[in-house]
Amino acid sequence: MAGFADIIGQKQMIDHLQNALRTEKASHAYIIEGEKESGKEFIARIFAKTLLCTDRQENYGMIEPCHKCHSCIQAGSNSNPDIITVEHEKPNLISVDEIRAICDDVVIKPYAGKYKVYIFPDGEKMNIQAQNALLKTLEEPPSYVVMLILTNNLDAFLPTILSRCVVLPMKPAPDEDIKNFLMKEYHTPDYRADLCVSFARGNVGKAIMLSQNEDFDRMRKQTFGLLQKIDRKELHEVLDMVKEIETPLDESGKAETVDKKEVISDFLDMLLFFFRDVLVYKATESGGGLIFAGDLSYIRDTAEKSTFEGLNNIVKLISKTRRRIQVNVNPDTAVLMLMIGIKDNIGNYL
Repeated sequence: MAGFADIIGQKQMIDHLQNALRTEKASHAYIIEGEKESGKEFIARIFAKTLLCTDRQENYGMIEPCHKCHSCIQAGSNSNPDIITVEHEKPNLISVDEIRAICDDVVIKPYAGKYKVYIFPDGEKMNIQAQNALLKTLEEPPSYVVMLILTNNLDAFLPTILSRCVVLPMKPAPDEDIKNFLMKEYHTPDYRADLCVSFARGNVGKAIMLSQNEDFDRMRKQTFGLLQKIDRKELHEVLDMVKEIETPLDESGKAETVDKKEVISDFLDMLLFFFRDVLVYKATESGGGLIFAGDLSYIRDTAEKSTFEGLNNIVKLISKTRRRIQVNVNPDTAVLMLMIGIKDNIGNYL
């Protein structure tokens, strides 16, 4: 039974939403912007539940849902008729017809509560026509309507949409708070929590996913195996190993359907943190403070056969590869160039 006290970080956003609850002056539309898995929908549903709660509680200065009234029970089972999740048939598009259906529904008053809350989990998927259709409702909304539009891309919205919504950006959660959460709620070992936190970069949902994800461990082992052999392998053999890393398999041995850019992003993070660890070890000859402290043998071996110049070149190449992919260079080509660069910079400066 989650409430505002369960939100990690996001003090500014919590303060804003709490003030809206305390003064009974909720805006008619909010845009909550943040990375995928960052907890946007978690926050939106807590706010919606609290808005409709008929017996709100105050705990440690925070207004919370009671979790016991009829509205809260319905919200907890995702069956509250006054909390509507905006769904769409096509995976990458919210069409104008789907938004028009929402606009028609808006004129119907709430079934039981004071508010009627609409949650858009994929707001950035509204096309221009859909946004223009929604704009009419945003300009003259009924007093009982609250729209919570969630997005990972603020640039996808028309300026006219943005001007009629309160924009609440997600902030990276403090690393120590995420680590403590993983250890307490998911019983994640200390060393693994540190690793997940480093990769998550303030994204609570991603940290949780990594702590439970066997593919993450598989990628780590395969990546370190690749790096151990990269200076002795032909380029085509290296690329075959990279392809295996980028293709997680399900329990039956079949390739899973994944977002390739997201997998490559995790792979680049893995490489970046590894080579930063190697640089730290080479400078200190100590395993203290390393992200991959449990893989010290890999780190030591790479440090022994590489120079500071070569390692710094590799770190720069990884960052350059990420920028190339962000500007839509073919990911396979970008990774190919990176592998050539890593081969050229490991062991060739001694």
